[in-house]
Amino acid sequence: MSDAKQRFSDRVENYFKYRPGYPEELIPLLQREAGLQPEQVVADIGSGTGFSAKLFLDNGNVVYGVEPNEPMRKAAEGFLREYPAFRSLHGSSEATGLPDKSVDVIVCAQAFHWFDKEATKREFSRIAKPEAQLILIWNDRKPNDPFQEGYSQIIDQFSIDYQQVTHRNITDEQIATFYAPGKFRKFILHYEQQFDLQGLIGRVVSSSYMPNEQHPNYPQLLDALADIYHAFNKNGLITFAYETRVYLGPVASVQ
Repeated sequence: MSDAKQRFSDRVENYFKYRPGYPEELIPLLQREAGLQPEQVVADIGSGTGFSAKLFLDNGNVVYGVEPNEPMRKAAEGFLREYPAFRSLHGSSEATGLPDKSVDVIVCAQAFHWFDKEATKREFSRIAKPEAQLILIWNDRKPNDPFQEGYSQIIDQFSIDYQQVTHRNITDEQIATFYAPGKFRKFILHYEQQFDLQGLIGRVVSSSYMPNEQHPNYPQLLDALADIYHAFNKNGLITFAYETRVYLGPVASVQ
């Protein structure tokens, strides 16, 4: 996936406006189940526009946002400019730029599926303090929702390479291999967004696998989105319902 680090360069504005954040229950869950404390140093790997970093900054943590994509990184720096504990780094999961044994918590929110797993596992082992925790997070659109089923059909019809890049390709077995020889625990939280038609369009265009304004299929995509919006909106709004998957466990030590 040679272009993975640059895929979102032309979608940053829509990504920032329309991509989902994370449930309010996430930080309390991590405090309870992973022992998250304000004095711990957090490395947010693939930190994007800063949504996940903000959660930990609000908790009082120093957060290193490691992001290879310059437009995304610059957006995070603007978004989080009032947080002196945010440290922005041009790096990747395979080469973070962080010192050895320097972080207590590693977070990958909506990002792990892009990583080179073997190189990343070695790098995480290098930067992790003893007993450091690894947290993997994804927002999944809820299955068996009539709107989501129609939305999935639009993705199938118009996507450029969804089946190749979707995080749904990552299985619990692959995640177990990444945590090995340690074990992980899995939790499910719930999150919602609501959009008018313009927001629905922005949400779709924020995804790197969907046509944007320059793509020849964009007008047909707009027609399909208008149809599904008119079929399912309630009081002018569409609800995106998510299941937020959270994986917790110790960072694997690699010799």
